[in-house]
Amino acid sequence: MRDDLILVTGAGGFIGGAMVAAFRGQGRHIRAVDIKPFDRWYQFFDDVENLQLDLNLEESCRQAARGARDIYNFAANMGGMGFIEANKALCMLTVLIDTHMLEAAREAGAARYFYSSSACVYNADKQRDAANPGLKEEDAYPAMAEDGYGWEKLFSERMCRHFREDFGLYTRVARFHNVYGPHGTWDGGREKAPAAICRKVIHAQLTGNPEIVIWGDGSRTRSFMYIDDCVKGVNLIMNSAILDPINLGSSEIVTVNQLVDIVESIAGVKLKRVYDPGAPKGVMGRNSDNRLIRSYLDWEPSIPLRAGLERTYAWIYDEYRANRRSR
Repeated sequence: MRDDLILVTGAGGFIGGAMVAAFRGQGRHIRAVDIKPFDRWYQFFDDVENLQLDLNLEESCRQAARGARDIYNFAANMGGMGFIEANKALCMLTVLIDTHMLEAAREAGAARYFYSSSACVYNADKQRDAANPGLKEEDAYPAMAEDGYGWEKLFSERMCRHFREDFGLYTRVARFHNVYGPHGTWDGGREKAPAAICRKVIHAQLTGNPEIVIWGDGSRTRSFMYIDDCVKGVNLIMNSAILDPINLGSSEIVTVNQLVDIVESIAGVKLKRVYDPGAPKGVMGRNSDNRLIRSYLDWEPSIPLRAGLERTYAWIYDEYRANRRSR
């Protein structure tokens, strides 16, 4: 084992890639692993150890974990609401990654293990009101998680707990609330609401199409956490005394219509809204109650939604134009 080797799984994805970039900036020794070919990673760095492995396979997890001191597991089959509602079995199959990675971490003698869970674990009955006051960590039980994706996350949280209790593996778990920012998925069906709305507004802006299609009626509410807050929160939680799963999300709640308002304002356009009531919509209201994380860390995600969306919009705008030129 190297005393300073960090393994990041899902490193070719959005959050995993941001974590690799942050650790690289600290001069850490990093092993970055993803199933995707290197040319499809959102962020790729030649000066770290990069491996293309299928972590659904037990031996791949052993290879990934070998010699690692700290393991950050972000590998998952996931996407926005449209993806997870249409791919429940595929999302559930991520349990193979989580099971094999925990066992590989134990076998390899890893010192610490971080697991990225989701607000999708929360009881749906607690999310029927758009004016959601904030989901407390205890609201995950009695269990009524998002079908497919949420149940897999909830089950894997329990595995982390029992690996800690039974095997002494140091585990930390954060429940992410809608992470967004540059270097993430913005088209193709797996993107989440902030990126999807940025793309739609950019498309309207560059093509002259005055309309934007919004899933549902725009009244559902969410909070959205900028990627820099996510990276900082993960590091704080990993180095904390927090044993049980904890919220990692912004408490700045907005409706989907308000989210569109902000992106339109950034773009300097006003579009006709076409609502699609038959599209996937998810729960009525979801927000993060941050009292527990504040009590532990004297910190919570605080980057304003407008500021984060300005950076995200600018990045997607450049990507959109580059993608059009390459066709």
